[in-house]
Amino acid sequence: MATPNGTLVHAAYFLLVGIPGLGPSIHFWLAFPLCFMYSLASLGNLALFLIIRLERRLHEPMYLFLAMLSTIDLVLSSVTMPRMASLFLIDIQMEFNVCLAQMFLIHALSAMESAVLLAMAFDHFVAICHPLRHASVLTGPTVAKTGLAALTRGFVFFFPLPFILKQLSYCRTHTVTYSFCLPQDIMKLSCTDTTVNVVYGLFIILSVMGVDSLFSGFSYILILWSVLARSSEAATFKAFNTCISHLCAVLVFYVPLIVLSVVHRLGGLTSLLHVVMANVYLLLPPVVNPIVYGAKTKEIHLRVCHMFSQDGR
Repeated sequence: MATPNGTLVHAAYFLLVGIPGLGPSIHFWLAFPLCFMYSLASLGNLALFLIIRLERRLHEPMYLFLAMLSTIDLVLSSVTMPRMASLFLIDIQMEFNVCLAQMFLIHALSAMESAVLLAMAFDHFVAICHPLRHASVLTGPTVAKTGLAALTRGFVFFFPLPFILKQLSYCRTHTVTYSFCLPQDIMKLSCTDTTVNVVYGLFIILSVMGVDSLFSGFSYILILWSVLARSSEAATFKAFNTCISHLCAVLVFYVPLIVLSVVHRLGGLTSLLHVVMANVYLLLPPVVNPIVYGAKTKEIHLRVCHMFSQDGR
């Protein structure tokens, strides 16, 4: 409903642009590789989860954390990719409440993934730097409590965000220049002061992703220090080979997030780059993680090869 001063107290819907500057025909063809990416992410993450769930030998902290990561990526890709493909195939309008729900799920799931990546970094740190204490430190109940803490933190920190955005008044323009709902873009459409929203958003990003990335980096500094201090080249190679999959997952998750934050602060001519980096940040981890872990984790790689060899008989 419009007010006399030309604002909308509650926007009825948002029109998602997708990728600015690309016509409908290009968007149409982009939907097909996006569907392929969604299939790859769904099958890969589901396969990882089932392999870890069914194989008792893999019921160890590293693999249990990996199962959590696969579950998060599976849900995250299901929340975003199908609707994004629909946007590319046909211009769609997203209802205001649906947009807020998608935004909450994206941020909450990203916070959970960040927490799980931190837990995996700690697991590698204990396994490499204090191997004799690994079994006593990372027990089954500890892993379960860590997963519950990641779930609770992601929910609690981002639960107020949709309600805060719902209190804003929005101008007649309701065009979102992304393929999904992003708080920064929605706040630009508001006709009221968004200082509180900006401060709150910055606080939760720094206190969640910022703290997690710092502690993950610190863990790898300690791991590197410990590995370089060893005289055995075989032990050094084994330690690096153990960490490489997780290090790739950390870089795929945090590098686009950091670039996205920097580009957002620059604004202006970098708007297209901002949209592209936002899509990379959202789409890449669910697709890359199962490929990296499937290829570099020996136990999972052997299990997948065994499954295909049985199917081929």
